[in-house]
Amino acid sequence: MVASIHTLGELRQRAGVSPRSVKQEVRDNLVRKLQCGDRLFPGIIGYDDTVIPQLINAILSRHSFILLGLRGQAKSRILRGLIDLLDEWIPVVPGCEIHDDPLRPVCGSCRARVEAEGDDLTVAWLPRDARYVEKLATPDVTIADMVGDIDPIKAAHRGLNLADELTMHYGLLPRANRGIFAINELPDLAGKIQVGLFNILQEGDVQIKGYPMRLKLDVMLVFTANPEEYTARGKIITPLKDRLGSEIRTHYRVARQSAIAITE
Repeated sequence: MVASIHTLGELRQRAGVSPRSVKQEVRDNLVRKLQCGDRLFPGIIGYDDTVIPQLINAILSRHSFILLGLRGQAKSRILRGLIDLLDEWIPVVPGCEIHDDPLRPVCGSCRARVEAEGDDLTVAWLPRDARYVEKLATPDVTIADMVGDIDPIKAAHRGLNLADELTMHYGLLPRANRGIFAINELPDLAGKIQVGLFNILQEGDVQIKGYPMRLKLDVMLVFTANPEEYTARGKIITPLKDRLGSEIRTHYRVARQSAIAITE
């Protein structure tokens, strides 16, 4: 299919599927793997009867979730394994920083391109590996790093108001649009950054330097955290914690055979 579709017109002719969110896409692919009997999260040892069933429940429920556990319990590796549950390729508007869908563009510049070029718009294809973004949270991370910032030079060149979405320089979260955004060590993020994440996921908007910005993103957000460090380095704010559908506890392996296999 990827090799035979090059324009928006061809995509519209072949697209007979209703739009899916990223969480629904991951869920559908998980169901297919379960039906086929495929092994989930290959390389993860000792979690078959504990952590992986909880992960399956969280994904089937279309939850954002957090993995809670100590160091060396494969939390980051589990999150990277979610890549296998994404579609192999998705169509995107070429050159778009947030991987906009040609059939349902959300950013202003892509909507203008679709309106101007119509069915002749060239379609690019994005592989699943490029749809996973991972960030290690540190206290010095800013809202500009995570969400974005207003670019006054861009506004001046285009003659735009600073509140216009076209003046925005996108951060990591918008660049993960239509994909998975993983944040390691969530409590290390400053409270105001966590509020920004909560707002953009719950309401679809965020304030940058006092200007409200609407960002209709489709992102599956997943986290890791070490409970031992909650009080030492920070905490998860209550509004964000309440929106996490699943909390999954990892653990050190119980069986000696599992520990030997991991060491080998």
